Parts: sequence; structure tokens; C-alpha cells
Amino acid sequence: MPTNISRIRINASTEKVWEALTDPEQVKQWQYGSILLTDWQEGGEIRFRNEWEGQVFEQWGKVLEIIPHELIRYSLFAPRPGLEDKPENYFIMSYILSEEGGSTLLRIEQEDNRPGATQEVRESEEDEQSVLGMLKKLVEAT
Repeated sequence: MPTNISRIRINASTEKVWEALTDPEQVKQWQYGSILLTDWQEGGEIRFRNEWEGQVFEQWGKVLEIIPHELIRYSLFAPRPGLEDKPENYFIMSYILSEEGGSTLLRIEQEDNRPGATQEVRESEEDEQSVLGMLKKLVEAT
């Protein structure tokens, strides 16, 4: 299964990074205004909602695993024409946090079995306009 991996070092504790990943108000700031709806309970629903040019876009799935300050794993379905809402068309997102020398190494893995999925590895996202760049900027500023 193609797996996309991104890594970024954030100069903050795992607790602060965790809060930015799980608090809907903070998620909205680094994920282009996405509204996060979930209770973060294993087996519970997760939904991201965004509006762009008057259209509402949603992605949804299930929370698969939570280990506070260490791991978030959930499935997600991103609708697109011709793609049915069935298990093989979901991808898996994992956020893995580890503290190293007073900073947090965040590893994001996207396991993607959808048609046309490709594999990519990024060591860091220093571009401030990227999602990870905005996350880093948000966490380090607070």
C-alpha cells in the first residue's frame, strides 16, 4: 500500500503539539479553516468540513487509535466523482509524536490504497504556507 510520510521538528513539547492536533479551534488555524468534529474516542466518528467558493467539502471516517501525546490514527474518506464510500476507498492517517531534546518530532503517515495513490517521503515542511509549516508556526508562537 502506498504510504506518504512527512516529518517535521517543532520546537515545543509533545503536549503543545498534541493540543494543536486535537483542539478544533487550533486545527482550524493550520488546516485552511477546516472544522474538526470528533470526540477522539476509539471507534468514534471523525469529520473535517471546509467551505471554499460557496461549496462545502467534507471528509469523514473513524478514530482507530489514540495514545495521548504519542499517537493519533484515523481512517478518512475523501469523496470524489466515481469513488464509492466503501472501506477500500478510505485512507489511514497517523500522527506519531516523539520528544527529542526539548522539541517534538512529528511524523505523519498516510496509508493510501485508493486508485492512483503514489508514495512520497518528505523530511520536513519548512514552507510556512504548507499545512505542516502552518502547524509549526502556530505551535511555536503559543
